[in-house]
Amino acid sequence: MGSGKELFIFVFLCLLETCISTCLHGFNQQNDQCIDVDECEEIPNICGDYTKCFNTNGSYYCQCLKGFKNIRGDTNFTGLDGQCQDINECLVPNKCGHGAYCSNSIGSYNCTCNPGYTNDTGLSVGCVDVNECSKAEVQSEEICGAKGICKNSDGSYWCKCQEGSTNYGNERTPCSELDCNTFNTNILPTQSLGGLADILSMMRNSCLALSNPTTASEGKTDGEALLEKLFTATDTILTPDQLDSSEDVSGLLETVEDSIRVIGPQLKRNRTQIETKKTVAEIAVQRGKTRPMGPIYLSNENASLATDWLTAAGTGPYPGFAMAALLSYKNLEKSVNGSFGNLSGLKKDGVNPSFQIFSRVVSVVVSNPSTQNLSRPVNITLKHLGTEESSEVRYVCAFWDKNGVWSTDGCYQQASNTTHTVCTCEHLSSFAVLMARYPMTHTFGLQLMTKIGLILSLLCLIICILTFKFCRSIQGTRTTIHLHLCICLFMADLIFLAGISQTKPEGGCRFVAAMLHFFFLGLFTWMLLEGVQLYRMVVLVFNATMRPLYLYLTGYGVPLVIVIISAIIRPEGYGTKEHCWLSLNDGLIWSFFGPVCFIIVLNVFFFIVTVWKLAQKFTSLNPDLSKLHKIRAFTVTAIAQMCILGLMWVFGAFLFEEGPTVVAYIFTILNSLQGALVFVMHCLLSKQVRDEYAHFLSCICTPQKRYSDLSSTNPSSSQSQASRSGHNTGESHI
Repeated sequence: MGSGKELFIFVFLCLLETCISTCLHGFNQQNDQCIDVDECEEIPNICGDYTKCFNTNGSYYCQCLKGFKNIRGDTNFTGLDGQCQDINECLVPNKCGHGAYCSNSIGSYNCTCNPGYTNDTGLSVGCVDVNECSKAEVQSEEICGAKGICKNSDGSYWCKCQEGSTNYGNERTPCSELDCNTFNTNILPTQSLGGLADILSMMRNSCLALSNPTTASEGKTDGEALLEKLFTATDTILTPDQLDSSEDVSGLLETVEDSIRVIGPQLKRNRTQIETKKTVAEIAVQRGKTRPMGPIYLSNENASLATDWLTAAGTGPYPGFAMAALLSYKNLEKSVNGSFGNLSGLKKDGVNPSFQIFSRVVSVVVSNPSTQNLSRPVNITLKHLGTEESSEVRYVCAFWDKNGVWSTDGCYQQASNTTHTVCTCEHLSSFAVLMARYPMTHTFGLQLMTKIGLILSLLCLIICILTFKFCRSIQGTRTTIHLHLCICLFMADLIFLAGISQTKPEGGCRFVAAMLHFFFLGLFTWMLLEGVQLYRMVVLVFNATMRPLYLYLTGYGVPLVIVIISAIIRPEGYGTKEHCWLSLNDGLIWSFFGPVCFIIVLNVFFFIVTVWKLAQKFTSLNPDLSKLHKIRAFTVTAIAQMCILGLMWVFGAFLFEEGPTVVAYIFTILNSLQGALVFVMHCLLSKQVRDEYAHFLSCICTPQKRYSDLSSTNPSSSQSQASRSGHNTGESHI
């Protein structure tokens, strides 16, 4: 389109010239002559873009260049009444001829041969078919594979697969040989899995249908439907939650992996996810004329896979297809939690660790036939089944080898935290994270302190038991409670000292764990009864004593019921590989810590009420100060006793979780202080008990004086003794 401003100036000058000149429009006056004006030269681009200007006598006209046309349809026009636009030649049917496609350009068009056609023959219009089969006679195996026959077609070709091979319906894909004998039920590693035979039979039928061109269309099953049948059958096998042998596990894993390799190429979607009660899987496929490239990332709630398409394809059956699958089993770890035969070389300080499966079992399947020699390693991130923060634990990346055991060859840990471990593996198989737990080795000093502390505690407890049993001046409900509290603590410490580390035989270790459970629960139960007694002494005032039968039923009956119920529900939870104590798995430990926490909370309530009532009685008008002072002393000792016992088991919980050595030292010190604490608070701090000790020692040290005192008939002495006896009897009612 021409310049509007220039055109306006030209018209204005022409009008002005007409007014002042006698020459007609399109002429200029020179020397009394009218000379034609060449508008095409005088005014640049007067016709606009894509045009050609023609001068005439006294005027001009415009024409569009080849490949353009006037928007008003006129062939000749001026800059005032037209402009040129591109003609789309490709709108003309078959513009480029057979086998070619047209692409428009400004003022022209281009013809390009379609894939499968060429213009090498020099034709002016059209392209001729390329005979791919003839062109690649030498490389025929690259076109259709060793088992395929190339058939040329107009602009393309297709591969006819011979019997025993298939291209899964992708006609321009090389034929790959199918070994249907892989799914032969006669070569099962074990005959114990009936469901495995069903899978093999189903996959063999599918394989035979694919490998027989005459029956492929009849027996072919949709890939998604076949995948669903596979995992339904797998769920049936895994329903008992535990397979009988490692051979069963190997047979199942191998069969599922081989089945996915056959099913994968039959899937229609590029991404397929399927989840059942026992499995979860994600399969990615990529198809194309060239080998696929780019990263692959597959994930589920238990694991994730990071690799690339070149690694997944490898020297696969044909270049235009690649597959990668991530399969996670939800309960298979129970069946493989003891196959650790090939894990030597993981000793630490000469000590072999104990192993435990600490993640779901995960299988990685790719179309690459050389999974034992990958071009580059793959990264597999596995989620832990729990948390373990102990420094005595190591996470190991392992795979399930052909011998039916866990192995670490070619797999190593790249990174790890409390929840996940990243494994880098140079080959593909089924994987899992193993937790190697190393037994905590105590130093000689700690072992010596444990024995000395517990022996000291046992000696103090023996003195306390004899005192509470035979010291008549302090007999009463509270003394009965202290007696049986000391008996429980004595038995618990004695069994702890003799049997906590005696893990063999297994039955004996379970018995030791049950006895420890019973006596430690009994210890806290009698401590609860002491809190109840103090509450009754302050609140009820009258009838504060408790019948011994009720005390025995509560003090020993409640722990016995808890131990019996726990042993019935989880008998395997008594005794571990490291200690004869309650297992930390499956929550059995809460059959001890639960009652202990409940007792401590309940005792805190009783002590708060007791202290509050004592404060009220001290401020009353006529308080019995001697009795109140004694109750206050009882309360203080009971609170101190509860604090020491409760604090000890706070550290005890960390000790049995493989805590650091300092925790073991603190637990040992507090454990040894228990007997000494009871002896100091309930014996040495009691004036009545001290008097009894002094009287007992005086009888032993001065037997003659004891004889003369007993034979004395001094009435005043007898009266004084009777008076003292009555006083002591009065105290025993508190």
